[in-house]
Amino acid sequence: MDIPDIQFSRRRFMAGAGALIIGAWLPAKAVRAAASLTGEMPSSDAATQHFTANAFVQIGTDNIVIVLSKHTEVGQGIYTGMATLIAEELDADWSMVRVIAAPVDTNVYKNMKLGLQGTGGSSAVANAYQQMRQMGAIARMMLVSAASRQWNVPVAEITVVSGVIHHAISARSGRFGEFVKLASTLPAPALAEVHLKDATDFTLIGKLRGTPRVDSPAKTNGSAYFSQDIHEKDMLTVTIKKPPYFGAKLQTFDASEALKIPGVVTVKLTDSGVAVYARSSWAAIRGREKLQTVWDESAAEKRSSEAMFAEFREKAQSPGAVAAQKGNPDEALKGADKVIEAEYTFPWIAHAPMEPLAAYLYWDGDSVNAKYGCQIQTLDQKQFCDYFQLPPEKVHIETILAGGSFGRRIDLGNKVMGPDLAADLSAVAKAIGPKQGVKLISTREDDLTGGWYRPMMLHRFRAAITDNKIVAWTNTVAGQSFTVNSAFAAMVKEGVDGTMVEGAKETPYTFAHFRCDAHIVPSKIPVTSLRSVGSTHTGHAVESFIDQLLQETGQDPVEGRLALMQEAPREAGVLRAVAKAANWNGPAAADGRMRGVGVAKAFGTRVAQIAEVSIGPGGVPKVHKVWCAVDCGIAVNPDVIKAQIEGGIGYGLSITLYGNISMKEGRIEQSNFNSYRPLRINDMPEIEVIIVPSTEAPSGVGELGVPTIAPAVGNALARLGRPRSSLSLPFHRTGPSAAQQSEA
Repeated sequence: MDIPDIQFSRRRFMAGAGALIIGAWLPAKAVRAAASLTGEMPSSDAATQHFTANAFVQIGTDNIVIVLSKHTEVGQGIYTGMATLIAEELDADWSMVRVIAAPVDTNVYKNMKLGLQGTGGSSAVANAYQQMRQMGAIARMMLVSAASRQWNVPVAEITVVSGVIHHAISARSGRFGEFVKLASTLPAPALAEVHLKDATDFTLIGKLRGTPRVDSPAKTNGSAYFSQDIHEKDMLTVTIKKPPYFGAKLQTFDASEALKIPGVVTVKLTDSGVAVYARSSWAAIRGREKLQTVWDESAAEKRSSEAMFAEFREKAQSPGAVAAQKGNPDEALKGADKVIEAEYTFPWIAHAPMEPLAAYLYWDGDSVNAKYGCQIQTLDQKQFCDYFQLPPEKVHIETILAGGSFGRRIDLGNKVMGPDLAADLSAVAKAIGPKQGVKLISTREDDLTGGWYRPMMLHRFRAAITDNKIVAWTNTVAGQSFTVNSAFAAMVKEGVDGTMVEGAKETPYTFAHFRCDAHIVPSKIPVTSLRSVGSTHTGHAVESFIDQLLQETGQDPVEGRLALMQEAPREAGVLRAVAKAANWNGPAAADGRMRGVGVAKAFGTRVAQIAEVSIGPGGVPKVHKVWCAVDCGIAVNPDVIKAQIEGGIGYGLSITLYGNISMKEGRIEQSNFNSYRPLRINDMPEIEVIIVPSTEAPSGVGELGVPTIAPAVGNALARLGRPRSSLSLPFHRTGPSAAQQSEA
């Protein structure tokens, strides 16, 4: 992956004597962004007299602490997480902390787990934990040093509590703002001189209700600023008409009727399709409806979902590229007392964030300024640089709040699968020419019918049972890869896409013989990562099959799993914790209900769930309660963690019960929430979250509610008599299921 090398002098992030560089560098944007999150404007000298300890924290003479977050707030609470890490070591007053998005600068704001500036893979707190604490500690040391000089007292005699610097012996104290000017003239300490707090001294990290979310007030009172809210002076709103079939190409178009719609300004052919430019969103949408287009469908994908699953099934009859192997599973299968086979199929899933994609861009012929809820700044900036043939210092992205993502705002720059937001935005800006601001919008129908789904997948399992023990396990995965031909192509090694088999090539269970292999099946259907990435299907498939095998051998779902977890102590820990919370005494529950279990590891975090389920009206499952234990290392914001797990369970349950994007003769059958039903509030179960205490480094949380809810529900339903062959597709699906099982 070619990451732009953006060279900025470190001195521009360090304030010299009277040189308040960063306050002068980002005054307007910083103040606007802070106001959008807090609902109030910082005082003027917060924008002009900041003490800049480093590129991650700014402190004004008005005592306001502004944290620059290198991670995008897409609703997951990461602004609160970044602020907590800074404020903990700074000993700041939480009520005075504000958060804004950092500018694009990969060298400074790199996600150290992804190698680029961006948010994803539940990596934000995990990669920033030490870094942001160090930034807060450096700022504290410089402020204390300034107070020491100003008061002429030893540093060792100074304490800091909730944004106030104290010298008890002389009974002097002062807030941060009183020392920022002097602090700005002092040299920053070297990292080797920075000592972080012991966990026993934390006042914010790990505390319940200690750090209210910094973005909640603005989102509650309506002042929060999202991409759909952008309205710049003289801008044009743009929609793009794209092919009705994936892989089709434009032949001709007639814009005469579209131009009759009041507010429509012009219509342009772009690299992405046909763009309608208008004075309002409604005019742009209506104009697009009136466009007359003719498409060349000779190379289009016109199969149905069932035909694609048939192709996957044929591939899975033989092993693919090997991702992991132990022993000799083929020989073990030949000599087994019994061989159990099962197949699980997973349809496309739309991310369906509440805010469909939108973005603003202004190109003046010499530079580009974009503004939207950007999730992977490095990749998007590179696309803009390539499209406009500009160096990185000429391409700026102002990141604002995003109304959800679940992976949809990760623009992979996959040219084979077609353009996504950054390329589309570039195309409509360039087509109309420089010095015209454009806001590109998409509708819910665009989002659901236009692709970029979770990849379609099929898992074929075979297990050998000898002496009533599971002695061999094979899992062949066949499906689409979203990393091939994308910015993440390096994740494909020796024919294996690591995202396809994560959670499948390293299960929590130990078998004498094991193999996981995969087939990448090319497709014209655009796909990308969905919340929990590969674990969204591998977690379901693996946990469903292990449950089937335990049932076949007469073992308890909890005790049987624990017996196979000799090499997975943390997975065993969360399973024991959730079983204790649910008072597990076998799968049967009262009132005709059953309980199912699911365990997974993803993004360094271990999670286990137990779901209590019954069959509701019309045969649709009713999930009454879910217990979830999570081991994510040190819990920085327990309230946010619980909210994330609860939200992930709701999102995963929505996929489990209703999520399905299907194609019939090349046309997507779902178009809006009337045909792609989300989980409704009356479907949401009671949830109990148990955070397992840990001293391990923090690991991912945002995606961890998703992988185990589907198998937990499905395994309960299997105990209620629902055939396992129907459990890998949404329960509302009609007609014969592609999933099947057999016993040899």
